[in-house]
Amino acid sequence: MFPHHREREQPIFSTRAHVFQIDPATKRNWIPASKHAVSVSFFFDSNRNVYRIISVGGTKAIINCIVTPSMTFTKTSQKFGQWADSRANTVYGLGFATEQQLHQFSEKFKEVKDAARLAREKSQDKELANTALSIAAPQDLSDGLQSPPVMCVNGPEDKLFRSQSADITLSSEKERIKKMLSEGSICEMNLEAELFTLQDSNSKLVAALHEANANVAQWKKQLVAYQEETERLREQVADLEAHGSHGPSDLLKDELTQSLEELEALLKAKDEEIHILQSKKSDYHELERDRDQAIHRLREVEMRNSELERRIQNTEQNLSNSLEDRDRLDTELQRAIEILDIKIFDLNDLRQSLVKLMDK
Repeated sequence: MFPHHREREQPIFSTRAHVFQIDPATKRNWIPASKHAVSVSFFFDSNRNVYRIISVGGTKAIINCIVTPSMTFTKTSQKFGQWADSRANTVYGLGFATEQQLHQFSEKFKEVKDAARLAREKSQDKELANTALSIAAPQDLSDGLQSPPVMCVNGPEDKLFRSQSADITLSSEKERIKKMLSEGSICEMNLEAELFTLQDSNSKLVAALHEANANVAQWKKQLVAYQEETERLREQVADLEAHGSHGPSDLLKDELTQSLEELEALLKAKDEEIHILQSKKSDYHELERDRDQAIHRLREVEMRNSELERRIQNTEQNLSNSLEDRDRLDTELQRAIEILDIKIFDLNDLRQSLVKLMDK
């Protein structure tokens, strides 16, 4: 059943995005359905004329949505879009890496929705035709069983009554077929979710089997090496038994004793290192405290330094202003001296003129 179902379903578009689902409790917050970006694909079932959006994350299908004409994909930002699935009673959200990917998915969603609308209209027309044929056949048979006089007496009114009853039966049959199709779609969605889970598990098992087959040769080589090492050790034991003054057990005992002594010495050295580290732990805390204090003092010094720099800048500015004022005063004083010299020269000329005048 499953292989045949997969053969009739063909992918038509695929992209990668982060998948989210609306929080069922708050209906406001988004819950991530995948840790990383996963493949989100549109599939088309040619036998049923059904379009679906499918996304598999890990071992389960996180999106298994049949596209209906009533669905609408809404762009909520430059890289995020969402749509509601009334069958699953949830809202899906997709986060894309680029704005172009969001635009491509939105355009494909519109195309698939229009195609699903056309497919549903064709399917409804076909169902209506089939239902009308199935209803008309028993009516024809019943008409044949009726007596000719009744047909002759009723005439056109009897045909009108049969047409109205056929329309009523047709509408009820249509509702029953829709209900059966909706129930079958829900069961099929559950089966398809199980199918994706089984396929993902099967792919993982196949990958593990390939890895195991690839490691068989390496395991065989290791087994041969272990066998050779075992034979070599057996030969050494035989040589020791034939030529050694001590038995193999005594030699092994001596080796174990020596190894034990070495381990005890190593353990003692490690204990000494632990004691040294524990003794240095208090020193380390003191160093950390001193470091914190030094950092605090350094910050205070930096603050004072910045304050002194600000004061130096103000002093330099004041000094520059004072130098400018002094230069300006020197210039004005020089000008006043020059004017005073001119006045003194004029007064001297006037005095000499008065002296000459008095001499006359």
